[in-house]
Amino acid sequence: MPKKLSDEIVRAAIDGFTAQKAHLNQRIAELREMLNGGPAKHGAASEPAPRKGRKFSAAALRRMREAQRLRWAKIRGESKSAGPATTRETKPKRRISPEGLQRIIAATKKRWRLQRAANGKSAKPAKRKAA
Repeated sequence: MPKKLSDEIVRAAIDGFTAQKAHLNQRIAELREMLNGGPAKHGAASEPAPRKGRKFSAAALRRMREAQRLRWAKIRGESKSAGPATTRETKPKRRISPEGLQRIIAATKKRWRLQRAANGKSAKPAKRKAA
């Protein structure tokens, strides 16, 4: 049997839900402002402070650029006076011979045959009969 609620309890529940609704509407409005690019509320900074960077002279920048080029040339294996990277000779791509491929296939089949024999299974799975 449902319990009867007093008018006082119902009014308190309505007031509580109204307060929750107002809070949710405020949060939704904040999110919509964020979505539309509007100003953020609650003391959020509008822009981060500009960062103070070091100032290098043109000569210093030139020296740093040249040093970095030499480091990369050393990594790539070029000489110090090397021009663009396109002048390097590339090795031809290595390919496996057909005989080598056949040897690999034969060794793989032998290894699987031995593993199946060790597990007590036949070399080929048995066919199922249709029921």
